Amino acid sequence: MTDESTGTAVPGTEEGAADSAALARVSGKPVVDLPKDLYIPPDALAVFLEAFEGPLDLLLYLIRRQNMNILDIDVSEITRQYMDYIGAVEAMRFELAAEYLVMAATLAEIKSRMLLPRQESDDEEEIDPRAELIRRLQQYERFKKAAEDIDEIPRLERDNFLASVALPKLPSSQPHPDVDLREMLLALQGVLQRADLFTSHHVERERLSTRERMSAILSVLQDDHFVSFESLFTPEEGKLGVVVTFLAALELVKEQLIEVVQAEVLGPIHVRARAVS
Repeated sequence: MTDESTGTAVPGTEEGAADSAALARVSGKPVVDLPKDLYIPPDALAVFLEAFEGPLDLLLYLIRRQNMNILDIDVSEITRQYMDYIGAVEAMRFELAAEYLVMAATLAEIKSRMLLPRQESDDEEEIDPRAELIRRLQQYERFKKAAEDIDEIPRLERDNFLASVALPKLPSSQPHPDVDLREMLLALQGVLQRADLFTSHHVERERLSTRERMSAILSVLQDDHFVSFESLFTPEEGKLGVVVTFLAALELVKEQLIEVVQAEVLGPIHVRARAVS
């Protein structure tokens, strides 16, 4: 029976009992039994809360969880918990490392030796079967504690990062770039373009001498100061005069009589007479 005001089943009725035992509700109807064709893989969900780095790590965890004294271990209880963990891992179809199985055999041996009656002897003290295991656990605990302490130390590139502040290295003097022949050809091209603006017809053309033009250039550069490369040319002479002047300048450079400098790339070119040593 259902409540008309809320539409829910009334407790104590058959419908109320079905709702209490229902696994879920589908389309408003309770589902009591799982479908027969429903398949849930055994390893569909696996949750690991602890990760152990080896059998000693697992034993140390079990001892700490039980608040046991490491010098007085209850081998029977620890062995039981250890075997429960091994069984759980095997049930979840995970491969166990061989060292876990070796430790399981060691615990079983210690447990069996602890169950045997001890022989009382005055001449020699009986060795505790747990002594070797306790020694290994103490040594492992010391190394683990040391590793945790080292991990807490601030680490470079993890907790701390180096920062460096320095001025850039500036050149003490800026060397003049070498004057390439292409730079001179570009300057010559500009002069030739301006010389085309002063073309004129001559009834007679006077021959121009390269040697004379070399002497004329040297006479301009007598004061040992820089002169613009373009100022050596006279556009009114036309292309012939520009070419002769350019050839004369090249001859002077070849004979190391003049010096050609340029302050920056694609900058203006200057010349001056080279000092005679």
